[in-house]
Amino acid sequence: MADRQHWALPRIRVLQIEDSQLDAELVLSELDADHIEYDVQLVDAEREYLAALEEFHPHIVLSDLSMPGFSGQRALDLLRERDQDLPFIFVSATLGEEAAIEALRNGATDYILKQNPARLASAVRRALREAEAQRARRRAETELIRAQRFESLAMLAGGLSHDLRNLLQPLLLAGDSLQDYQEDPRLARLGRLVRDCGKRGLDMVQSMLSFARGARRAEQVRVGALLEALGLLLQGSVPRFVVLDMNAEDPELTFDGNHTELQQCLLNLSLNAIQAMPEGGNLRIGTAVAHLPDAFFLPEEEANEGSYLCLSVADSGTGMDEQARQHLFEPFYTTKDTGTGLGLVSCKRIVTAHGGVIRVESEPGQGTCFQIYIPLTAQRGDALELEEDINLQGEAERVLVVVEEAGQLSLLVDTLDSWGYQAHASQSGTAALQWIEAQGVPDLVVLDADMNLFTGVRTLAALFDHGYRRAVLLLARPDAPPDMDELPVMEHLYLVDKPISTQKLLRTVREALEASAATQLPDGTPSL
Repeated sequence: MADRQHWALPRIRVLQIEDSQLDAELVLSELDADHIEYDVQLVDAEREYLAALEEFHPHIVLSDLSMPGFSGQRALDLLRERDQDLPFIFVSATLGEEAAIEALRNGATDYILKQNPARLASAVRRALREAEAQRARRRAETELIRAQRFESLAMLAGGLSHDLRNLLQPLLLAGDSLQDYQEDPRLARLGRLVRDCGKRGLDMVQSMLSFARGARRAEQVRVGALLEALGLLLQGSVPRFVVLDMNAEDPELTFDGNHTELQQCLLNLSLNAIQAMPEGGNLRIGTAVAHLPDAFFLPEEEANEGSYLCLSVADSGTGMDEQARQHLFEPFYTTKDTGTGLGLVSCKRIVTAHGGVIRVESEPGQGTCFQIYIPLTAQRGDALELEEDINLQGEAERVLVVVEEAGQLSLLVDTLDSWGYQAHASQSGTAALQWIEAQGVPDLVVLDADMNLFTGVRTLAALFDHGYRRAVLLLARPDAPPDMDELPVMEHLYLVDKPISTQKLLRTVREALEASAATQLPDGTPSL
């Protein structure tokens, strides 16, 4: 009963390995009694089992130990060759203690005796919960490795830029000198070529460095410059069998936005498009101005009729089916054989932060077209926010983000990173305390109040016991505020309603950091 109260179990697919119809029904009756909803496929031979793994995609396997011509141990071995996390539970009348221990060593999740099946339902719930937690840990670890790789690339770009500038600078000087020999047309042409190559190289270095480091918001973005920078980044990434066509309807059009973030968004879409054309095709990147009526916006979007800049990325590749289109903007979702995702979560975040929307049109075999709409006219009240954006940029302050849900944690860290903070991720209160012991006290802590095992309030109390006296943002649902009675008086505690917008997050972070800094002594300790 406790499992159902704390972890709602959706309908599951059960692959059952059993040669006795009666025993199979008795096992399933335990799930029925515990109100577990399921679809089941029953097999008793290896060929049927392998086919079910490929086609039925079970959430859990329940297996007898021995059957004529097939065994549960063989089924377990075959499963572990394919999937390390999928739960596998033996349900057998002949499983002795030594055999049970050996099964667990070989990768089984649990074992149940048919003579005493009462704990089967709770074992199924626990196994599914632990498998989901394990998959979440693997995804978080993969995302962390990717973040570290990007951080290394950014550091590498910063280091290389100095050397590359030193190498390219003489080309500019030599090119200008050669152009002085106007009496020799060949030398003059050579001078222009050398100078143009040097300038193009410097522009490419600057573009890559800007992309790696990020840029401030609330700048004037020129459409032509945006596409030119994108073209420089795509150089070397577009195969010979892919035809690239870039066209700006009005290259001189300018708008309020973030050049680097939009460049990153277009680059992600372009690289995805290239990978969707393994045998070649056409990649078209263009801009146009469109008027969007209220009816254009989806129910979950804020309808703002007006003029928008449409940035489109279209390919003639493999396209996507309805299922793929439905999952495009989920963290870690990918249609590729390898990789952690399509980068579309970041794209959508960037577009939303600009007050825009994103659309996709795609059919299998018909290619894909992404359209990004960025408002050209600031809505009422937005201009003030844009003016404040300049003051929201971080100065490499260390922010510890403690959120249990991996997707939300990744987005918060990504947002703070993109605004100049050193954001560090922890998925639990205990992990946060371990991080502080290893890395020292951060400048700010962002906590989710709704964590399960170690709540935000308990984590906050533990932080206080460890001597933390700096600013804290506690993210809480407005309809379920946390019980703050057990907390000591904290001077810089900010209770923020969820869901939190980017602007609200950044403004509160800035306010909290400045208020906390004002009460710190020069050595960083709280003033009395």
